[in-house]
Amino acid sequence: MAIQKKWRSLLIAVLLCACGHRKHIPDVSQIPMDLHIDRFDQAFFALDTNQIAQSLRQLQQEFPYFCNDFTSDILGAAPLSDTNTTAIFACHQFLVSYLPVKDSLERKYPNLNWLEKDLDQAFRFIRYYFPQYNPPPHVVAFIGPFDAPGVAITRFTLAIGLQLYAGHNFAFYNSMEGQELYPAYISRRFERPYIPVNCMKAIAEDMFPDSSANLSLIGQIVEKGKYWWLTDLFLPRTEDSLKTGFSQKQLDWCQANEGLIWNYVLQHEDLYNIDPDVIKNYIGDSPSTPGMPDISPGNIGQWIGWKIVEKYVEDHPEAGPKEIMRMDPRKLFEESKYKPR
Repeated sequence: MAIQKKWRSLLIAVLLCACGHRKHIPDVSQIPMDLHIDRFDQAFFALDTNQIAQSLRQLQQEFPYFCNDFTSDILGAAPLSDTNTTAIFACHQFLVSYLPVKDSLERKYPNLNWLEKDLDQAFRFIRYYFPQYNPPPHVVAFIGPFDAPGVAITRFTLAIGLQLYAGHNFAFYNSMEGQELYPAYISRRFERPYIPVNCMKAIAEDMFPDSSANLSLIGQIVEKGKYWWLTDLFLPRTEDSLKTGFSQKQLDWCQANEGLIWNYVLQHEDLYNIDPDVIKNYIGDSPSTPGMPDISPGNIGQWIGWKIVEKYVEDHPEAGPKEIMRMDPRKLFEESKYKPR
């Protein structure tokens, strides 16, 4: 009987511990939201190339909130006008040369209903945590050149560049030119599940523009970590491997070795170092972290930062997201008392 009582007490303790680490997800089902994705990509590639100027005028009337952003910022050809023959010519050339890309992406994304559902839910969380934030009024899908962004925020749109979500086996990504632009450790993330994550990361930086460039190592670690923490609030049911961009093996390794990773940083670096060559070893995309095993991910500093922010929030539940995001990163780090085992 005593043994059974002991095991019962141990089980209760384990369950309480598990509950203490369970993520709190607020109920946002009653928050009104009706998100729709406008298919600029389909409208653009339906243009009549025999009457390109007239077709572009019609496109501009249909998408007045995005058409000039597309021609100016994505194609680099300035705003559309009847006299801007350069922009008209650039649109014609792009349309013709990217038709095979469009055909591949149309097969992959005949509709975006699933993405509308995911983003609709994410925007409910945004409105829950930041009711005063005014997101872009339109969400549009486009196909741009391969060096164009996968997600961009313009004055009036959250714009999604489908050319960077064709699937990691897409021929261009694996070509010599494609590998120069996007090495395999980056292009493996050019998959459909990363679209909502990248959208929320863009929203997070729109809310709180990143000004960490001149901070110390620990300052950048914490400041970058805040963005993953905020993305986690907006997408609480999305896998951490998608939010970090790590493979599942890399993420499992990080979680199993959190204490060793932190000890490595403490032993090899001055946390307040401002040398960019040191900081880039821990912040930013790379195949792995220099000095750590090959299974380690690049950008491990941002993951550490996320853990530091989580530790601070665990000990300071009264702190709201806006306060966290605006908090001095050094103060947050010191008050987190981060000491993983």
